[in-house]
Amino acid sequence: MAAADELAFHEFEEATNLLAQTPNETTTRSDQLGPKGHVAVAMDSGSSYGAEDEVEESDKTELLQEEKPQPGFWTFGYYQSFFDVDTSQVLDRIKGSLLPRPGHNFVRHRLRNRPDLYGPFWICATLAFVLAITGNLTLVLAQRRDPSIHYSPQFHKVTVASITIYCYAWLVPLALWGFLRWRKGVRERMGLYTFLETVCVYGYSLFVFIPTVVLWLIPVPWLQWLFGALALALSAAGLVFTLWPVVREDTRLAAGVLLSVVVLLHALLAMGCKFYFFQPLPPEPMASPHQATSQPPATMLPPTLPRSVAA
Repeated sequence: MAAADELAFHEFEEATNLLAQTPNETTTRSDQLGPKGHVAVAMDSGSSYGAEDEVEESDKTELLQEEKPQPGFWTFGYYQSFFDVDTSQVLDRIKGSLLPRPGHNFVRHRLRNRPDLYGPFWICATLAFVLAITGNLTLVLAQRRDPSIHYSPQFHKVTVASITIYCYAWLVPLALWGFLRWRKGVRERMGLYTFLETVCVYGYSLFVFIPTVVLWLIPVPWLQWLFGALALALSAAGLVFTLWPVVREDTRLAAGVLLSVVVLLHALLAMGCKFYFFQPLPPEPMASPHQATSQPPATMLPPTLPRSVAA
Protein backbone atom coordinates (compact mmCIF):
# COMPACT_ATOMS: atom_id res chain seq x y z
CA MET A 1 0.00 0.00 0.00
CA ALA A 2 2.90 2.28 0.55
CA ALA A 3 3.82 2.05 -3.13
CA ALA A 4 0.27 2.88 -4.15
CA ASP A 5 0.28 5.95 -1.88
CA GLU A 6 3.53 7.17 -3.48
CA LEU A 7 2.05 6.86 -6.98
CA ALA A 8 -1.06 8.81 -6.00
CA PHE A 9 -1.35 12.52 -6.86
CA HIS A 10 -0.34 14.80 -4.01
CA GLU A 11 -1.12 18.50 -3.86
CA PHE A 12 1.89 20.38 -2.70
CA GLU A 13 1.17 23.21 -0.38
CA GLU A 14 4.08 25.33 -1.56
CA ALA A 15 2.96 25.29 -5.18
CA THR A 16 -0.63 26.01 -4.16
CA ASN A 17 0.37 29.12 -2.27
CA LEU A 18 2.50 30.39 -5.16
CA LEU A 19 -0.27 29.83 -7.69
CA ALA A 20 -2.72 31.58 -5.43
CA GLN A 21 -0.49 34.65 -5.43
CA THR A 22 0.24 34.55 -9.20
CA PRO A 23 -2.67 32.77 -10.90
CA ASN A 24 -1.33 33.56 -14.43
CA GLU A 25 1.91 31.65 -13.95
CA THR A 26 2.63 28.03 -14.86
CA THR A 27 4.25 25.28 -12.82
CA THR A 28 7.01 23.04 -14.14
CA ARG A 29 8.40 19.93 -12.55
CA SER A 30 12.10 19.42 -12.92
CA ASP A 31 13.91 16.16 -12.65
CA GLN A 32 16.94 17.98 -11.29
CA LEU A 33 15.19 19.08 -8.09
CA GLY A 34 16.47 18.27 -4.66
CA PRO A 35 15.62 15.13 -2.77
CA LYS A 36 12.53 16.67 -1.16
CA GLY A 37 10.85 17.09 -4.52
CA HIS A 38 10.18 20.78 -4.45
CA VAL A 39 8.21 22.25 -7.35
CA ALA A 40 9.73 25.02 -9.42
CA VAL A 41 7.42 27.81 -10.52
CA ALA A 42 8.38 29.43 -13.81
CA MET A 43 7.67 33.15 -13.64
CA ASP A 44 6.85 33.89 -17.29
CA SER A 45 5.51 37.39 -17.23
CA GLY A 46 6.69 38.52 -20.67
CA SER A 47 9.99 39.73 -22.14
CA SER A 48 10.56 42.54 -19.68
CA TYR A 49 13.19 40.58 -17.79
CA GLY A 50 15.22 39.98 -20.95
CA ALA A 51 15.04 43.66 -21.86
CA GLU A 52 16.20 44.63 -18.41
CA ASP A 53 19.13 42.23 -18.71
CA GLU A 54 20.16 43.78 -22.03
CA VAL A 55 19.94 47.28 -20.56
CA GLU A 56 22.10 46.19 -17.62
CA GLU A 57 24.67 44.66 -19.95
CA SER A 58 24.85 47.81 -22.06
CA ASP A 59 25.23 49.95 -18.93
CA LYS A 60 28.06 47.73 -17.74
CA THR A 61 29.78 48.04 -21.13
CA GLU A 62 29.52 51.82 -21.07
CA LEU A 63 30.88 51.96 -17.55
CA LEU A 64 33.81 49.76 -18.50
CA GLN A 65 34.59 51.99 -21.47
CA GLU A 66 34.44 55.08 -19.30
CA GLU A 67 36.62 53.51 -16.65
CA LYS A 68 39.18 52.35 -19.24
CA PRO A 69 42.19 54.66 -18.86
CA GLN A 70 43.24 56.70 -21.87
CA PRO A 71 46.72 55.84 -23.21
CA GLY A 72 49.47 58.25 -22.36
CA PHE A 73 51.15 60.62 -24.80
CA TRP A 74 54.37 58.59 -24.84
CA THR A 75 52.67 55.20 -25.32
CA PHE A 76 52.16 53.28 -28.55
CA GLY A 77 48.40 53.10 -28.03
CA TYR A 78 48.08 56.88 -28.18
CA TYR A 79 49.36 56.98 -31.77
CA GLN A 80 47.59 53.81 -32.91
CA SER A 81 44.42 55.68 -33.84
CA PHE A 82 46.39 57.95 -36.19
CA PHE A 83 47.35 54.91 -38.31
CA ASP A 84 43.86 53.39 -38.34
CA VAL A 85 43.15 53.77 -42.08
CA ASP A 86 42.64 51.32 -44.91
CA THR A 87 44.00 51.31 -48.44
CA SER A 88 40.89 52.82 -50.03
CA GLN A 89 41.01 55.84 -47.72
CA VAL A 90 44.69 56.47 -48.42
CA LEU A 91 44.17 56.18 -52.18
CA ASP A 92 41.19 58.52 -52.01
CA ARG A 93 43.27 61.13 -50.19
CA ILE A 94 46.14 60.77 -52.65
CA LYS A 95 43.67 61.28 -55.49
CA GLY A 96 42.36 64.40 -53.80
CA SER A 97 45.90 65.81 -53.50
CA LEU A 98 46.63 65.15 -57.18
CA LEU A 99 43.40 66.75 -58.44
CA PRO A 100 42.82 69.95 -56.42
CA ARG A 101 39.66 71.86 -57.24
CA PRO A 102 38.52 75.32 -56.13
CA GLY A 103 35.83 75.11 -53.47
CA HIS A 104 36.72 71.47 -52.71
CA ASN A 105 38.24 71.48 -49.25
CA PHE A 106 40.70 68.63 -48.78
CA VAL A 107 40.19 68.54 -45.00
CA ARG A 108 36.40 68.48 -45.09
CA HIS A 109 35.87 66.29 -48.18
CA ARG A 110 38.83 63.89 -47.91
CA LEU A 111 39.98 63.77 -44.31
CA ARG A 112 36.47 64.22 -42.86
CA ASN A 113 37.95 65.30 -39.53
CA ARG A 114 39.89 62.01 -39.29
CA PRO A 115 43.52 62.84 -40.11
CA ASP A 116 46.04 60.05 -40.34
CA LEU A 117 49.81 59.84 -40.13
CA TYR A 118 50.14 56.63 -42.14
CA GLY A 119 49.92 58.29 -45.54
CA PRO A 120 52.20 61.28 -44.78
CA PHE A 121 54.82 59.07 -43.12
CA TRP A 122 55.19 56.69 -46.06
CA ILE A 123 54.90 59.44 -48.68
CA CYS A 124 57.81 61.30 -47.08
CA ALA A 125 59.85 58.09 -46.75
CA THR A 126 59.20 57.13 -50.38
CA LEU A 127 60.07 60.60 -51.64
CA ALA A 128 63.35 60.63 -49.69
CA PHE A 129 64.48 57.26 -51.05
CA VAL A 130 63.39 58.08 -54.61
CA LEU A 131 65.35 61.33 -54.48
CA ALA A 132 68.51 59.57 -53.30
CA ILE A 133 68.20 56.73 -55.82
CA THR A 134 67.44 58.91 -58.83
CA GLY A 135 70.26 61.27 -57.86
CA ASN A 136 72.71 58.36 -58.02
CA LEU A 137 71.19 57.00 -61.23
CA THR A 138 71.73 60.36 -62.88
CA LEU A 139 75.49 60.06 -62.34
CA VAL A 140 75.47 56.44 -63.55
CA LEU A 141 73.74 57.39 -66.79
CA ALA A 142 76.13 60.31 -67.26
CA GLN A 143 79.12 58.02 -66.83
CA ARG A 144 77.83 55.81 -69.63
CA ARG A 145 77.81 58.79 -71.95
CA ASP A 146 81.15 60.13 -70.79
CA PRO A 147 83.67 57.63 -69.33
CA SER A 148 85.75 60.49 -67.95
CA ILE A 149 83.08 61.11 -65.28
CA HIS A 150 83.97 59.20 -62.13
CA TYR A 151 80.99 57.74 -60.24
CA SER A 152 81.00 56.61 -56.63
CA PRO A 153 77.85 55.70 -54.61
CA GLN A 154 76.62 58.67 -52.61
CA PHE A 155 74.83 57.10 -49.66
CA HIS A 156 74.79 60.36 -47.75
CA LYS A 157 72.04 61.58 -50.06
CA VAL A 158 69.58 59.25 -48.32
CA THR A 159 70.25 60.99 -45.00
CA VAL A 160 70.10 64.46 -46.52
CA ALA A 161 66.83 63.71 -48.32
CA SER A 162 65.21 62.16 -45.23
CA ILE A 163 66.13 65.04 -42.93
CA THR A 164 65.02 67.64 -45.47
CA ILE A 165 61.66 66.05 -46.31
CA TYR A 166 60.65 65.13 -42.76
CA CYS A 167 61.70 68.50 -41.33
CA TYR A 168 59.71 70.28 -44.00
CA ALA A 169 56.64 68.07 -43.50
CA TRP A 170 56.63 68.67 -39.72
CA LEU A 171 58.22 72.02 -38.94
CA VAL A 172 56.44 74.06 -41.62
CA PRO A 173 52.96 72.77 -40.60
CA LEU A 174 53.88 73.44 -36.96
CA ALA A 175 54.80 77.05 -37.76
CA LEU A 176 51.69 77.47 -39.90
CA TRP A 177 49.43 76.02 -37.22
CA GLY A 178 50.97 78.28 -34.58
CA PHE A 179 50.53 81.36 -36.77
CA LEU A 180 46.89 80.54 -37.53
CA ARG A 181 46.24 79.92 -33.86
CA TRP A 182 47.68 83.32 -33.03
CA ARG A 183 45.62 84.99 -35.78
CA LYS A 184 42.49 83.29 -34.47
CA GLY A 185 42.98 85.15 -31.23
CA VAL A 186 43.13 88.39 -33.20
CA ARG A 187 40.31 87.56 -35.63
CA GLU A 188 37.72 85.49 -33.79
CA ARG A 189 35.79 84.62 -36.96
CA MET A 190 38.76 82.73 -38.39
CA GLY A 191 38.62 78.96 -38.47
CA LEU A 192 41.47 76.69 -37.45
CA TYR A 193 42.69 73.27 -38.45
CA THR A 194 44.23 70.98 -35.89
CA PHE A 195 47.96 70.32 -35.97
CA LEU A 196 47.46 66.76 -37.25
CA GLU A 197 45.16 67.98 -40.02
CA THR A 198 47.81 70.49 -41.11
CA VAL A 199 50.52 67.81 -41.10
CA CYS A 200 48.24 65.47 -43.06
CA VAL A 201 47.57 68.13 -45.72
CA TYR A 202 51.29 68.81 -46.18
CA GLY A 203 52.17 65.13 -46.25
CA TYR A 204 49.70 64.25 -48.99
CA SER A 205 50.65 67.37 -50.98
CA LEU A 206 54.17 65.95 -51.44
CA PHE A 207 52.97 62.82 -53.25
CA VAL A 208 52.97 64.52 -56.66
CA PHE A 209 56.76 64.96 -56.43
CA ILE A 210 57.39 61.19 -56.36
CA PRO A 211 56.55 60.54 -60.05
CA THR A 212 58.09 63.91 -60.93
CA VAL A 213 61.46 62.90 -59.47
CA VAL A 214 61.39 59.70 -61.51
CA LEU A 215 60.66 61.70 -64.67
CA TRP A 216 63.67 63.91 -63.91
CA LEU A 217 65.84 61.01 -65.04
CA ILE A 218 65.10 62.10 -68.62
CA PRO A 219 68.28 63.98 -69.60
CA VAL A 220 66.42 66.91 -71.19
CA PRO A 221 66.74 70.08 -69.09
CA TRP A 222 63.69 71.94 -70.41
CA LEU A 223 61.53 68.82 -69.94
CA GLN A 224 62.75 68.43 -66.37
CA TRP A 225 61.81 72.01 -65.56
CA LEU A 226 58.41 71.54 -67.19
CA PHE A 227 57.63 68.49 -65.04
CA GLY A 228 58.85 70.32 -61.94
CA ALA A 229 56.70 73.39 -62.63
CA LEU A 230 53.62 71.22 -63.20
CA ALA A 231 54.16 69.28 -59.96
CA LEU A 232 54.75 72.49 -58.02
CA ALA A 233 51.58 74.04 -59.43
CA LEU A 234 49.41 71.05 -58.47
CA SER A 235 50.90 70.71 -54.99
CA ALA A 236 50.80 74.43 -54.17
CA ALA A 237 47.25 74.74 -55.53
CA GLY A 238 46.09 71.98 -53.17
CA LEU A 239 47.59 73.85 -50.22
CA VAL A 240 46.08 77.19 -51.24
CA PHE A 241 42.60 75.75 -51.84
CA THR A 242 42.73 74.03 -48.45
CA LEU A 243 43.97 77.05 -46.49
CA TRP A 244 41.78 79.62 -48.19
CA PRO A 245 38.57 78.82 -46.19
CA VAL A 246 40.59 79.43 -43.01
CA VAL A 247 42.44 82.64 -43.94
CA ARG A 248 39.71 84.37 -45.95
CA GLU A 249 38.24 85.82 -42.75
CA ASP A 250 41.55 87.53 -42.05
CA THR A 251 42.70 90.79 -43.60
CA ARG A 252 43.67 90.74 -47.25
CA LEU A 253 47.26 91.64 -46.44
CA ALA A 254 47.69 88.87 -43.87
CA ALA A 255 45.97 86.28 -46.08
CA GLY A 256 48.01 87.26 -49.14
CA VAL A 257 51.33 87.20 -47.27
CA LEU A 258 50.55 83.86 -45.65
CA LEU A 259 49.59 82.12 -48.89
CA SER A 260 52.59 83.66 -50.67
CA VAL A 261 54.96 82.33 -48.00
CA VAL A 262 53.35 78.86 -48.26
CA VAL A 263 53.86 78.78 -52.04
CA LEU A 264 57.39 80.22 -51.75
CA LEU A 265 58.51 77.57 -49.25
CA HIS A 266 57.04 74.87 -51.48
CA ALA A 267 58.93 76.26 -54.47
CA LEU A 268 62.19 76.43 -52.48
CA LEU A 269 61.81 72.76 -51.52
CA ALA A 270 61.28 71.71 -55.15
CA MET A 271 64.15 73.82 -56.49
CA GLY A 272 66.49 72.73 -53.71
CA CYS A 273 65.86 69.06 -54.51
CA LYS A 274 66.38 69.75 -58.21
CA PHE A 275 69.72 71.52 -57.80
CA TYR A 276 71.17 69.29 -55.07
CA PHE A 277 70.15 65.80 -56.20
CA PHE A 278 70.25 66.52 -59.93
CA GLN A 279 73.35 68.64 -60.29
CA PRO A 280 74.10 69.86 -63.79
CA LEU A 281 76.74 67.65 -65.33
CA PRO A 282 79.90 69.13 -66.76
CA PRO A 283 79.86 69.50 -70.53
CA GLU A 284 81.36 66.71 -72.50
CA PRO A 285 85.00 67.40 -73.35
CA MET A 286 85.62 68.38 -76.91
CA ALA A 287 87.60 65.87 -78.93
CA SER A 288 91.12 67.19 -79.34
CA PRO A 289 92.25 67.53 -82.99
CA HIS A 290 94.59 64.91 -84.26
CA GLN A 291 98.10 66.10 -83.94
CA ALA A 292 100.57 65.16 -86.61
CA THR A 293 103.44 63.00 -85.51
CA SER A 294 105.89 64.72 -87.86
CA GLN A 295 108.40 67.13 -86.50
CA PRO A 296 107.47 70.77 -86.43
CA PRO A 297 108.73 72.78 -89.33
CA ALA A 298 112.17 74.25 -88.95
CA THR A 299 112.44 77.89 -88.09
CA MET A 300 113.39 79.98 -91.07
CA LEU A 301 116.66 81.63 -90.41
CA PRO A 302 117.58 84.90 -92.01
CA PRO A 303 119.73 84.43 -95.10
CA THR A 304 123.45 84.83 -94.56
CA LEU A 305 126.15 85.52 -97.06
CA PRO A 306 128.37 82.56 -97.89
CA ARG A 307 131.87 82.82 -96.55
CA SER A 308 134.69 82.42 -99.03
CA VAL A 309 137.04 79.59 -98.36
CA ALA A 310 140.71 80.48 -98.56
CA ALA A 311 142.71 78.63 -101.12
